[in-house]
Amino acid sequence: MGVVTIDPVAIGESMAYVLVGTGLLFFAYIFLAGGLNADEKRRMGVIFVLFVFAAIFWAAFEQAPTSLNLFARDFTERTVGGFEVPALWFQSINSGFIILFAPIFAAMWIGMVRHGMELSSPAKFAAALALAGIGFIVMVPAANIVLESGGTVKVSAWWLTVSYLFQTLGELALSPVGLSSMTKLSPRKYVGQMMGIWFLASALGNLIAGLVGGNVDPERLEQAPALFMWTALALFASAGILALLTIPIRRMMTDVDATGARAA
Repeated sequence: MGVVTIDPVAIGESMAYVLVGTGLLFFAYIFLAGGLNADEKRRMGVIFVLFVFAAIFWAAFEQAPTSLNLFARDFTERTVGGFEVPALWFQSINSGFIILFAPIFAAMWIGMVRHGMELSSPAKFAAALALAGIGFIVMVPAANIVLESGGTVKVSAWWLTVSYLFQTLGELALSPVGLSSMTKLSPRKYVGQMMGIWFLASALGNLIAGLVGGNVDPERLEQAPALFMWTALALFASAGILALLTIPIRRMMTDVDATGARAA
């Protein structure tokens, strides 16, 4: 009715502070007044690290419905046999790959445990970040092709398909592992709340992805290669940092069930 003016960008930016503040205050409360022993505090420290890097992963991954969807709509050749594939159908690629590769990943994790080659949760998270980084670096040459043509050339749908493939592989290395880690690392009385913290990381990542995608202007072609490159670099840097933290984190993850969170 025009009575109240709502600025969704301002609300989104404010909510970023709310979500980050909520997470930090909750962790501070748990550490300072949660009644935890030394071992439980170490495990909570691991959960905090996984929370941070999960948020980074989702901030990149959830660009699928924003910047990547815009790329599919405006710069991807979608005509097959005279039929123009709707851009939104590309959002189903991730789901298809999940169905296809989830059993393979499950069998791979079990097989690695049986052969004494199990990876710790932080190592799997680092691999997930690196895989997502590959997914975005794949899009850089595709975006450059569009840029060099001045937007007159549309690239093959295989670019986005391969990008979604690597992002999905990253999701499979992070999402179920993260859920398992929350339950196995959390002090028993905080398990439910730690599951909420895990989804808070997802919410924060989605929000950041939305804010980033909101700044993408299809009329400014030079934005796409830079966006994909910086996203990939951020993911690779995060993967490298987490890989370096894997050994000290492993020492903090003592006596955790090998089915989801412990390093062999």
